[in-house]
Amino acid sequence: MLKGVSLDVAEGQTVGLVGESGSGKSTMARAAVGLAPVTSGQILLNGHPVPGRGRERPVQMVFQDPYSSLDPRMTVGESIAEAMRDRLGKKARQAEIARLLALVHLDASRAGDLPSRLSGGQRQRVALARALAARPEVILADEITSALDVSVQGAVLNLVRDMRRDLGLSMLFISHNLAVVRYVADHVAVLYAGEIVEYGPTAQVLGAPRHEYTRTLIDAIPGPGRSAHTMTLKEQT
Repeated sequence: MLKGVSLDVAEGQTVGLVGESGSGKSTMARAAVGLAPVTSGQILLNGHPVPGRGRERPVQMVFQDPYSSLDPRMTVGESIAEAMRDRLGKKARQAEIARLLALVHLDASRAGDLPSRLSGGQRQRVALARALAARPEVILADEITSALDVSVQGAVLNLVRDMRRDLGLSMLFISHNLAVVRYVADHVAVLYAGEIVEYGPTAQVLGAPRHEYTRTLIDAIPGPGRSAHTMTLKEQT
């Protein structure tokens, strides 16, 4: 259960949301995309309630498990096309699918593949392309690297950084791993038992943590020698 959470994601910025399992991270994300009820408070986009449902909603989510987030019976191209807002002719649709695949560093030839022919990292790239197909203003990424092999996590994180730089995307990046968040996020919010106990620029929060729970999370980061009731999703800055 979330308790008086207030969190802003500014335009073109990535905010990391960290906390242990059960802290409420995924509940917040699911509420933002309309997959969980909001019993009190508001979710705002540019100061207004988030409109629309499904592909019409300007907030889209990329889920943790790339093996279950794509329909195994649909080709990559079909999955991406299903998420598009606009009804396009065949040639225009194929061109848009190719453009979206290029954005996530996949060849257009992958459009004819079923998910079973893709690696975990490739599936997560397709999931990102599918989210982009709806032309969202904000993307919520829920533990999108935690189910991947370590060898491909870095490539997906680099892609996230590239997308923010090249597309000016706003993103809420959810993770239990502060090392990952440190790499991709401009700001970080620490969620503990349904409450945000610390928030600020990533360098500040990680460099001089004020809350004991944040310090505990930081102590778990591998290093040298070791193995209010309103959430504003985007605002003009």
